[in-house]
Formats: sequence, C-alpha cells, structure tokens
Amino acid sequence: MTKAVLFDVDGTLIDSNDQHARAWVAALAEAGYTVPFERVRPLIGMGGDKVLPELVPGLTEDSDEGKAIAKSRVRWFMEHELQTIPPTRGARELLEAVRKRGAQVVVATSAKKEELDSLLARGNLGPLIDMATTSDDAEESKPDPDIIGAALKKAGVRADEAVMVGDTQYDIEAAHKAGVACVALVCGGNPPDTLREADAIYADPAELIGALDRPPFVW
Repeated sequence: MTKAVLFDVDGTLIDSNDQHARAWVAALAEAGYTVPFERVRPLIGMGGDKVLPELVPGLTEDSDEGKAIAKSRVRWFMEHELQTIPPTRGARELLEAVRKRGAQVVVATSAKKEELDSLLARGNLGPLIDMATTSDDAEESKPDPDIIGAALKKAGVRADEAVMVGDTQYDIEAAHKAGVACVALVCGGNPPDTLREADAIYADPAELIGALDRPPFVW
C-alpha cells in the first residue's frame, strides 16, 4: 500500500530547471569561469556538491571558492530568477489528490533548505506538504539515495510503501537505489530517453492525477 508519495520540487512541482541553470552560469561567470548554459542544464537535478566539480574539475563545494560560488548561485537565483517561476501544470491539484487518498506528501529534493520555502510558495504548495527533506538532511545528494532514505525515515514508511515522483534521471537513480518505485514527469524539460528507467512516465502533474490508480501506486 502506498503510504507516502515523495516529490522532487524543481522541474516536478515548480518549473524552475532553466532558471537554476542560468543561476549557475551567472555565479560561475562572477568567479571567472565561462560555462555555457547547455553544459549546465543537463546536470540540474543533481545536488550542487556534485554539479560544481562536474562544471569546474577539481573545484569542490566545500572549498572557499566553492562556497563563494554556491552562495552567489543562491543569491542570483533568489534575486533574478525566482519571481519568474510558475508551478508545473496541475501541481497543486496532484498534491491534493494524493492527500485525499490518505498518503503523506513528502518533499525529497536536492535543493537547499534556504530555497525550498520560496520555491514552494510559487505554487502555494507549502500548506500541502506534510514534511520535507533537502540536501541539508543527507550526507550525499542525488543521484545517491541518501535524500530518499531520509524522506522514508522521516515519513516512517518502508521503501515498498512509497513512490517517488521526479523529473530527472537523478531522481530515478536515487529512488531505485533506495528501493523505491519512481514515476517520471517530462515537464521538467529533460529528454524522455533519459527517463526510460522510470516505472512510469507522464507529461506533468495534471496527467499523473488521472493515473494515480495505476501501478506503481497501490491504495
């Protein structure tokens, strides 16, 4: 029985993937690194601790320079990108539908805690969230399974009692490593072929509402 549905946020509930990529480009440029948007965009969905060394080999997020870039990225995102971001189609209605079925709505995101509330506010989703886990709750970010494991522990459910909903290959990989089925949404803008390992694929939250009575959900 599905007792909890774990939700990624960026690209899944909030249409923010491009904006995150632009924030990375801007923050890196301020630090003297020219990295094209096209290089950054496929990495959105990973935790920042993994994105940074992918873009600048040898540079880690816990170094002084890495910390400065990470701080700059958050500032740029909050000041220049956040206010342009809409929720994905049907996001609020999907959370309401899950709650009506008696399951917990649990956020499992690679975002930082300092960003999460502002992101959820873009769709007035905060009141529908029962609990949240972020990259701050895990030793390793997606695609490692730590965030998923933390979400399961916080919700008090087993892996086979949960379903993950995400929009990237990193969500799918993290969920499956934790033993959790994963539904992928294409609305995040990632190529469908990168989502082929998902247990099911739908266009967006609005389409998923009509499929809640299909596997991998069990009510």
